[in-house]
Amino acid sequence: MTDNPVVILTALNLEYEAVRRRLADPRLHRHERGTRFETGTLPGTRCRVALGLTGKGNHAAAVLAERAIQRFSPTAVMFVGVAGALWDATPLGDVVMATHVYAYHGGTSEDDGLKARPRVWESAHAVSQIGAHVARSTDWAGRTPPDRHKPEVHFGAIAAGEVVHNSRISYEAEWIRATYNDALAIEMEAAGVAQAGHLSGSPVAIVRGISDRADGSKTSSEDAAWQPFAAANAAAFAVRLAEELINDREHSAMHEDTTAKHGYTVNNTSSGQVGIQAGHVTGSTVHMGTVDHGPIPADLAAELAAFRDDLMRERFAGRLDESTYAAAQAELDTASKALEADTEEGRSTFVLALKRLRGLIGDVAELAAKVATFIVAAQGLS
Repeated sequence: MTDNPVVILTALNLEYEAVRRRLADPRLHRHERGTRFETGTLPGTRCRVALGLTGKGNHAAAVLAERAIQRFSPTAVMFVGVAGALWDATPLGDVVMATHVYAYHGGTSEDDGLKARPRVWESAHAVSQIGAHVARSTDWAGRTPPDRHKPEVHFGAIAAGEVVHNSRISYEAEWIRATYNDALAIEMEAAGVAQAGHLSGSPVAIVRGISDRADGSKTSSEDAAWQPFAAANAAAFAVRLAEELINDREHSAMHEDTTAKHGYTVNNTSSGQVGIQAGHVTGSTVHMGTVDHGPIPADLAAELAAFRDDLMRERFAGRLDESTYAAAQAELDTASKALEADTEEGRSTFVLALKRLRGLIGDVAELAAKVATFIVAAQGLS
């Protein structure tokens, strides 16, 4: 089983408790800056979860998400809790999983009105696929109270802003309807977590239970009745999703390990020739040996320095945006300092930094391959 847990963050204690009740043997984990996490396992599994409370707002959520990513190097980061529905598209108690997140308060004020300049983060393809798979199952919600409908999962955009949205007739409500009318839910933390995940190379999943309609009913008796149910449904779906994310990570790791140790087979069913480097041929079957990651670099520090030039070239070519480039440079700084320490702890930090770096630049295949070589080199050092 992978040692990388799933980090689950919440804004409210109600949401925190809804997740915590689903953990086995939660134990306190203190961060040196005062943040308290609890780590536990999902009942009946060895899947580990690190749970944290951020408080309200995108800024606080971003800081705590970054802190959790640096501490736990997680399989994924999830933000779980309640949200308001938009346009009556989602029934109360149902769950929304974000396909993408709008930071909707980005804009420019001009004489003829406010023009939107949003930032948008899409969920990782694999995370969305696993989420859809879990949603198709019929047992993630468990037993539903007799006075409530069986919750469903909806996939779509979530709008994240900086204010509590509780009106359908305000200027901002009209502006959101005109500009972000595909959003299913609205809340105040997803943009911060999505940004932290993007800069750290960590997959992010936003899971929200619908507790109100963002129509003036917040703090009402109806909202008070629906909040615990919506939070419980979001937590139930989130822990099932966390289990599947960890299992998928473990399956991928085992597959990569098997491929590296035992090689693979290529069948040539055409009449043409196949050019190969190493291996042997029997009939039309090519047997490839262990995957060759290349020799261990003689000087990893020099290799990392040269890699900075590679990053800069990709940035100038437009294949890396500015924020990704800056985050990648930060991970290189961490890796370089860890390499200088020349200790077991330093080597572990070095590898974790490179794994985060690989996640950041995964869209640039050549760079990602080089980082994979560095990781193999570090793991091969004694």
